[in-house]
Amino acid sequence: MSITAERKTEVIQEHAAKNGDTGSPEVQVAILTERINNLTEHMKDHKKDFHSRRGLISMVGKRRRLLDYLKRKDVERYTGLIAKLGIRR
Repeated sequence: MSITAERKTEVIQEHAAKNGDTGSPEVQVAILTERINNLTEHMKDHKKDFHSRRGLISMVGKRRRLLDYLKRKDVERYTGLIAKLGIRR
């Protein structure tokens, strides 16, 4: 359900603004999106796993707050990120 360390470093390198960037909103949203996609696949098989569902809902909310922050600060970065990640909005 969680992402591997190798996949996490790949996602960080894809979305980092500079070398060693792990805290920018783009990187955080990309990592959350990867985790959400993995957990969504898990939920398709395990429909009654309500503990994981609660974690999924909290991750979606956190991603939404980060995206709202990014939209307030820089709309171009926001639109580029949601286009790159394929997030509907």
